[in-house]
Amino acid sequence: MEAREELKKLRESTGMNRKEFCEYFEIPYMTETDWELGNRRVPTYLLRLMEYKIRIEQLADKKNQEKTEDKK
Repeated sequence: MEAREELKKLRESTGMNRKEFCEYFEIPYMTETDWELGNRRVPTYLLRLMEYKIRIEQLADKKNQEKTEDKK
């Protein structure tokens, strides 16, 4: 899978639209759009870092939900 396809899949997995995704990662909208359209190549290291951040935050959210449920 190409990096642009991975980026789009990652963004869609978060449920964010392009604008929200760009604001979340502080990436210019046109840069992210060019990456997804294949006009520019997203750096592989950056894609990995974005995936990592999303996974870590999902795990943190899951742990917080479990703690909340345990207190009930």
